Amino acid sequence: MKTLTRLASLTAPNGSKWRTLAWAVPGGILLLAIVVLAAKLLRTLPDVQSFIIEFPGETQLPANAPVGLPSWLAWQHFLNALFIMLIIRTGIQVRTVQRPAAYWTRNNSGPIRTKGRPAKISLDLWLHLTMDFLWVLNGLVFFVLIFATGQWMRIVPTHWEVLPNALSAALQYASLQWPTENGWVNYNSLQVLAYFLTVFIAAPLAIITGLRMSGAWPKSTAKLNMVYPIEVARAIHFPVMLYFAGFIIVHVTLVASTGLLRNLNHMYGSRDGESWDGFWIFAASVAVMIALWLFARPVFLRPVAALTGSVTR
Repeated sequence: MKTLTRLASLTAPNGSKWRTLAWAVPGGILLLAIVVLAAKLLRTLPDVQSFIIEFPGETQLPANAPVGLPSWLAWQHFLNALFIMLIIRTGIQVRTVQRPAAYWTRNNSGPIRTKGRPAKISLDLWLHLTMDFLWVLNGLVFFVLIFATGQWMRIVPTHWEVLPNALSAALQYASLQWPTENGWVNYNSLQVLAYFLTVFIAAPLAIITGLRMSGAWPKSTAKLNMVYPIEVARAIHFPVMLYFAGFIIVHVTLVASTGLLRNLNHMYGSRDGESWDGFWIFAASVAVMIALWLFARPVFLRPVAALTGSVTR
């Protein structure tokens, strides 16, 4: 009977998602297995072996590049993870929730005043925009500090050799024979390209497209709206969110599989080594993130949102 019920659910409209998932999971595992097998076979070829020797997976940093990761970067990492987590969650809610539990309308008598009447938006969208603002603010601080301290040299490619080295690192990852990891001193070239793409391309795209879809975008500028229509912003914004989600999955997987304690010390403890200090700081940060995830509900958000506007059902 249970089997018949499950089969019936798969034939129902709501079952289509589960059918897709049922095919996607084994399909993804099969694809990964094929990639690993192909990479291992490629590494048996003499020319490929010579390529990896010539391009081991990382390039030299400039002589004046800083060594190590400062404590401010650990705080930035935590705040960025927190804001991105809530941005992705609320972004999905904005796209999928048909009947929001509450709505928010901005007070037009505070520091921000407009001629027209403020728009009424869902509480999910209010939280999404609030997290967007905090994420952008955190990003601005990050940009100032990486250029002021020289940390930019660790995530910005400085010559073309980063490309063949990134390919070499990707081949080493795919064959499950990790490239040499020493993130305290230097990232491998694939990491450099991934961080550069995330910080200097994906993040600005998320901001520009998000701003275009928000109520802060000037609606009176017809020519500007014609050049940059909202449909283009929507078509870009969601794939960028998917990129961030994919980046987080890969990032967390590699952190856990390439020396968890040492990586967490780099990211959260601002020190090199394999002590448990970074792990416990990370555990505390995860506890905070879980707590905020649980508190991001209408019953708790209403009084906070009411500080800057009116909350209605």
